[in-house]
Amino acid sequence: MSQIVTHLSEISDRYDALFVDLWGCIHNGLEPFADAVSAMQAYRAKGGKVIFVTNAPRHRGSVALQLDKIGVAEDSWDAIATSGDSARFAMFNGAVGSKVYFIGQPHDQAFFDPLEIVEDPVAIEQVPLEQAEGIICCGPFDPLAAPDVMRPEFLYAKQKGMKLLCANPDIVVDRGETREWCAGALAKLYTEMGGESLYFGKPHPPIYDLARRRLSALGQAVPDDRILCIGDGVLTDIRGAMGEDLDSLFISGGLAAEETKTTHQPDPDLLSAYLDKEMVSPTYTIGYLR
Repeated sequence: MSQIVTHLSEISDRYDALFVDLWGCIHNGLEPFADAVSAMQAYRAKGGKVIFVTNAPRHRGSVALQLDKIGVAEDSWDAIATSGDSARFAMFNGAVGSKVYFIGQPHDQAFFDPLEIVEDPVAIEQVPLEQAEGIICCGPFDPLAAPDVMRPEFLYAKQKGMKLLCANPDIVVDRGETREWCAGALAKLYTEMGGESLYFGKPHPPIYDLARRRLSALGQAVPDDRILCIGDGVLTDIRGAMGEDLDSLFISGGLAAEETKTTHQPDPDLLSAYLDKEMVSPTYTIGYLR
C-alpha cells in the first residue's frame, strides 16, 4: 500500500533531488498551484534540487517561457528536462527520415528549432503526408477532437511503413476544467492500427537519462536512491519511476481525482483499488503537492 502523506516536508529530507511533473502538479495550464510552488521553494531553500521533468513536446527554453507566462516562480526550480528535447535529439539524428508530416498546433513549431548538440543534424523538411518519410506528432490538430479523426491518415501512413515520433506520451491533460487529448493518444491509436510509434517522454528511459544529465550539470552527484519522482499520471510519472527503480510521490488530486475521490486527500480504499487496477505502486501518495 502506498503511504499517504499530507505534506512533502514529511519525506523530503530523505531525498537530495526531485524529478517533478508540471501539468497537474505545479500548474493546470492556466495558473500555478500556489502550495506546490511554495513546496518547491521550501525544498530548494534547504539545498535540494528541483528538476521539472515534463512530457511537453517542446524544448526547455520554450517551457521556461510558458512557466513565466503562467506565473510559476523562477526560484521554484533548478532545471527542466522535456520530452520534446529527447524527441528532438532523435529527430535530428534521422529517426523518422528527413521529410516529415507534422501533427500539432502552431505553437508546437518550436519543436523544429535547431539543436546544436547534434553533430551533422538531418535537414528536416515539413511536407504533406503523401511526400513524407515519417511523422512527427506533438499533439492533435484539435485537442478536443477524438483521436479517431486521424484514422484515414494513419491507415495511409501504416501502409507506407512510416514511423511516428511521439513528442508527448501523455494521453490526456486537464487545462483548467477542460480535458484535452495529447500526442500519446494518437501514438496509441497508430500502434493499435499496426503502425510503429517511437516514444521519448515518461514513462520511457530517454527522458530520465536527460533528467539525470540536467541534475549532474548542476554540479551535484545524486544517487538514484536520493531522487524522488513526483507526478499525477500513473501511466507516465509513476510507471516511469518504477521502471527506473526510483521512489515516487503520486498526486491523486490530478488526473485521478475522480477515481480516488480526492478533495483534500484521497479516500484510502478507493486509492488502493485504483492503484491495484492500474498495477502501479507509488512509494507515497498525497492529495495535492504542498
